[in-house]
Amino acid sequence: MNEQMNKNKNKASFRSQFGCTNCRQNKVKCDEKKPICTRCWEKDLPCRTLFRLKWESTYREQGIAFGRSKLNRRPIDQRKGPTGTPGLGSTFPEDTTWLATPTVQSWTFVNTDFSSIRRLYTDEQGCAEPHLLPAVDARTVLGELGPREPVMSSAQSPPLFDLSTNIREAMLQKLQSPLSLFPSLDDLGNQVLFDYYVNQICPRTVQSPLSMSPFASVILPYCVSAPPAVLQAIQALAACHWSQSDPRYSELSLRLKARVLNHLRHRLNTHPKDIGTEDPEILVIMMFLCLYDIVDDCNQQWIIHLQGAKDIIRLRRRRQIALKGANQDVQQDAVSSFTELFFAFQDVMGRTACGKAELFGSTYWRDEDMTINTWMGCSPALVSILFSIMDLSRSRRQVISEEGHETFNARAASLINRLKGIKQESQIDGDNQVIQRIAELKRVTSIVYLNCALYGLTPSDSITKTYIRRILKDIVELLAMEPSCQVVWPLFVAAVELDPLDFAIMLDPDTGKMTDGRRLVLELLMKMSKSSVSSVTRARVVIEQVWKSRDFCLSKSSRERSPASITDLNDWEEYVMPVSDALSLA
Repeated sequence: MNEQMNKNKNKASFRSQFGCTNCRQNKVKCDEKKPICTRCWEKDLPCRTLFRLKWESTYREQGIAFGRSKLNRRPIDQRKGPTGTPGLGSTFPEDTTWLATPTVQSWTFVNTDFSSIRRLYTDEQGCAEPHLLPAVDARTVLGELGPREPVMSSAQSPPLFDLSTNIREAMLQKLQSPLSLFPSLDDLGNQVLFDYYVNQICPRTVQSPLSMSPFASVILPYCVSAPPAVLQAIQALAACHWSQSDPRYSELSLRLKARVLNHLRHRLNTHPKDIGTEDPEILVIMMFLCLYDIVDDCNQQWIIHLQGAKDIIRLRRRRQIALKGANQDVQQDAVSSFTELFFAFQDVMGRTACGKAELFGSTYWRDEDMTINTWMGCSPALVSILFSIMDLSRSRRQVISEEGHETFNARAASLINRLKGIKQESQIDGDNQVIQRIAELKRVTSIVYLNCALYGLTPSDSITKTYIRRILKDIVELLAMEPSCQVVWPLFVAAVELDPLDFAIMLDPDTGKMTDGRRLVLELLMKMSKSSVSSVTRARVVIEQVWKSRDFCLSKSSRERSPASITDLNDWEEYVMPVSDALSLA
């Protein structure tokens, strides 16, 4: 008898107290790993833990013992409190003072969880980084995480509570997740991928830690009420980006992408009229699919999403014009405006390399808008000048008459004057040195691009060498100040227009020796690949191909020559365009 009781006691001691609903329904012991237990991860099930609030008054009304209290089987009307209130026990002293229960309002409960409590706890001790919060360990998702390490507290700051460290840490570990801000994530699972998007991807899409990324400020509020497919597209992008450093996420990212594509095809086939509506769901999904293919070694599929977005945006703009003609007020939401800007900017920056015809027109770029966009790293006015340079470069071949030459030279001179006189301004409060320097760097890079695309300058020209050295020096200084700044396009232009014989490009501060230009470019690309959402790997492949082509024609590229006729094939068209198809440089 005693042995049986001991067995039951030992069995009860190992019973899971916080197991998930799937394990409880199947009567299987749950290992309680967060955010997903091992069994749910292996079976690809949503892992949720439900908790029910138990009120003592309800148990007393039913005559059931509450917790460890003894069962009171007296009739309900006989159990009176000291003030005659039914439902209250007689174990309270006579002089007990009863307080009124406060009214519970919608703001009573704070939506928080263990990660935010831990982050606030770290901020209080002065240990928080301003951006790029550390990523969650991959083993958390894959179910291979061992015992959790305790939260390390700083000895320089006093404790937040008058409790010992062990007790405080035990309380933090026992905190349970509240109601989710994104309810669809509870059914989709893989919540850690969404956290990775917020903490790792969004900060990498802006130039400064003081800037707010539109992928967070615009997209996240929309995700609160967005369909599950939008959140799944975000998870697919996060898994793809995470797989660059941890290959175990490659298969998961492909599965998530396939589900999003199936949903998008089904939506377009069954509800074709939704294409012209104001609902931004389709454009948002296509934007994340486009980013997915860019991160995935700049897969050429991102151009297909770009072309599809162009057709959808054109249909929606026609509908808006029709509604305005009918005297109906039409205001575009912030989500649709940002997605259109995303596609238009990707189109412009990609065409600087390949030189193909534009998909999106110039209506997105106003000449008078000098405000620096923190996501683009420059002002719309500078993008407008780039757009004009590409248009003029494409029309250069059709210039035949003398009058056409004069018109071309006048337009080119106007563009170079606009580049030299443009004053880009930042509206970020506080330290905006990084933002301002990146905008200036892109302005100088635009001058190099104009000289190569319109005037036929080569890497051996002294003007090109001067600008290239300045660009590389600025990139080195910027990456030292802010490793996550997005300067892929300036580095690409400087790399493809680098003189093959320029072995001493700048002084290395560590060794005190002159650094070879190509070695410096490769080191900068390696450094940027660790903190970029762009496809640095594909850019490096194109740069190396350009270098090989220049090495084969070293005698022609090394001698300085006068600019050729504007109708001849220039240096950029000969070496860069043939290998730069579908390259994203945004």
